[in-house]
Amino acid sequence: MELAQIRMFKTVAEMGSIARAADVLHCVPSNITARIKSLEAELGVALFLREGRGLRISPSGQTFLAYASKILALTAEAKRAVDPAAEPSGPLRIGAIESSATGRLPRLLAKFHKRFPQVALELTTGTWGQLLDDTLNHRLDGAIVAVDVERSHLKRTPMYREDLLLIASTSLGPVRDMGDLHDKTVFMWPQGCPYRAALEHWLLRQGRRCRLSAWPVTARLSGASAPGPAWRWYPRVCSINTPRARGAWVTSFPS
Repeated sequence: MELAQIRMFKTVAEMGSIARAADVLHCVPSNITARIKSLEAELGVALFLREGRGLRISPSGQTFLAYASKILALTAEAKRAVDPAAEPSGPLRIGAIESSATGRLPRLLAKFHKRFPQVALELTTGTWGQLLDDTLNHRLDGAIVAVDVERSHLKRTPMYREDLLLIASTSLGPVRDMGDLHDKTVFMWPQGCPYRAALEHWLLRQGRRCRLSAWPVTARLSGASAPGPAWRWYPRVCSINTPRARGAWVTSFPS
């Protein structure tokens, strides 16, 4: 079965005659007749009923016509999808860590959708390792993560530099140096989070220790819902969209 056969069949069904279809397709009627007979032989059914010098589409032909239309439409869509000059269309599956999905992507994706309305955006959140694996295995078209890690068969480019914040009530006092974090509790994402790894590396370099407690929900990290007096550690971008209580210490640490 060839696309040319399907296109000829559809044109004959729409024009009502082989002669008119030949004019539309710019080919000789005998070629169309031979190609349709070959298609009928392959399908094992008559697509048209011959009545004297005319013909009309058969019940099987009506059924096949619906599929022929879908096949030709998908073929045209596939050509547009790979045409560099065509307007982008179809699904775009993006993965992002939670902080980027909530803090940076909403306005960016809104602008993208306005510019390319034919693209169906799909956003997935997850850990950086999971997102990279999904991209590598073609479950995602791309991912935004908080680590600069090399993976074979994946291209990467920096998008932004993230500052990290420590926020807590003034009752806990400011952090002037690493000694001020001694015996403090810091709430953050669970193990595997690159922001947690950044603080652990920072503490290790300074030879300091503090209690690290998993508190994975972004909205809670900057609120008063964390149990007990503690610092919250998270990206600056999260503070843009989250109300901050009065009387709070804010300490910034470049990434």
